[in-house]
Amino acid sequence: MGTPSILAIDQGTTGTTCLVVAQDGRILGRAYSEFTQHFPKPGWVEHDATEIWEVSQRVAREALDRAQKAEHADVRAIGITNQRETVVLWDRTTLEPVARAIVWQDRRTAPLCRQLKDAGHEQEVRARTGLVLDPYFSGTKIAWLLEQNPGLRGRAERGDLAVGTIDSWLVARLTNGATHATDPTNASRTLLYNLHDRDWDPWALELLGVPRALLPEVRPSAGDFGTAVGEHLGIEVPIAGVAGDQQSALFGQGCWSPGLAKNTYGTGAFLLLHTGSEPVASRHGLLTTAACDAEGGVAYALEGSVFVAGAAIQWLRDGLGLVARADKSEALARSVEDNGGVYFVPAFVGLGAPHWEPEARGTLFGLTRGTSRAHVVRAALEAMAYGTAEVLAAMEADSGVRTAELRVDGGAALNDWLMTFQAGVLGVPVRRPALVETTALGAAGLAGIASGVWATGDEFLAAQGEPRRFEPAMAPADAAGLMEGWGRAVRAAMSWARDVG
Repeated sequence: MGTPSILAIDQGTTGTTCLVVAQDGRILGRAYSEFTQHFPKPGWVEHDATEIWEVSQRVAREALDRAQKAEHADVRAIGITNQRETVVLWDRTTLEPVARAIVWQDRRTAPLCRQLKDAGHEQEVRARTGLVLDPYFSGTKIAWLLEQNPGLRGRAERGDLAVGTIDSWLVARLTNGATHATDPTNASRTLLYNLHDRDWDPWALELLGVPRALLPEVRPSAGDFGTAVGEHLGIEVPIAGVAGDQQSALFGQGCWSPGLAKNTYGTGAFLLLHTGSEPVASRHGLLTTAACDAEGGVAYALEGSVFVAGAAIQWLRDGLGLVARADKSEALARSVEDNGGVYFVPAFVGLGAPHWEPEARGTLFGLTRGTSRAHVVRAALEAMAYGTAEVLAAMEADSGVRTAELRVDGGAALNDWLMTFQAGVLGVPVRRPALVETTALGAAGLAGIASGVWATGDEFLAAQGEPRRFEPAMAPADAAGLMEGWGRAVRAAMSWARDVG
């Protein structure tokens, strides 16, 4: 008998990470690979779904091979977590995509969203789905794909096509089309899922013109998603856990009771506050979304999304050449005493919560002849902290709960300077786990609980190492002054977006 383990597939916006997680929390195998980003027009972002599948399959095999070389791993199940609102439309028989995947960052459906808002539908959409009418979400992307090609609509209505977020796409490929399914956390990001009925909403389907025959079955996050066929990964194993990346990270951080919050600093920054067994409507520009309880059952959370976080550092690296590597940003930020009056609003694809301005674009304010590249890089890091603080304040206003600490993960959470700055701006401690890949860990936890590798969520959490805490060290008046400057910069960026006359 080998070591009971879970294969976690974390399919993200820029790459796929796979971990083989042992019962005692050790990572027995790890692999990662990026894939191609496509930007065919300004504001458009696409992926090749076939490339995503091929990369994910290869990386999973690499992680499994390394786990077997390090220690004989008895892989009991697969857990999948994914970039959420990205949409794939494929042929049910051939499992071939009929178009490129439209990525969550894509803004091509902004005119449709504005049209639906002007028609007075947003309040009803919010009440049913917990979401706002924004190009971020999957439903308008599906509508766009079907409208662009009348032939696709006919095939969709006949049931010849399937649509889904990346979790559904990977499940379909792994099972050779035997399973077309998703979970509540991904379904709740589509504009098509009723949070109260916990099923696809007929009114929303009609509003966006999406045939129900296209859609996957919604199954529990910790549950049965079919069996991965042996030809793909070299093992035949059940898929037992699925969750969208941010809800997976929430689970991986042990935030499965009301009042616990986490922020993931990835391509974007995503802050979720667990609110319990009933959805909480937001009055401050946040989203209400499905989450998981300690057993992987349906629960709810408030969410605020900062669309661009780590992606701003990537842009400074790849677009402007201001940093050679993303991890060099910390040293640059430390090299200057302050931001020199520079604020960077990285609204490359619009502003998310709590502003929801799809026409906003990235803007730098406060530049002088004394501004250096270190100031610009520091301003990009500070922007992640300011956006997080804005969203957390809105969450506390909606929920009536004062957050005692913020749990953090994602690549930028490894930046000690940023975590210290974040704690200072918030005025509460920041808690970073021993392993910041909690998105993948959450998927492993869900699959492990469903397959018996861990008996409970607490047992799964206990297998992780000791976290590190960053205590606030900034004077409250200084924090307030910095946030005031950020607010001024955001208002200016929004004014530019709206001044089209």
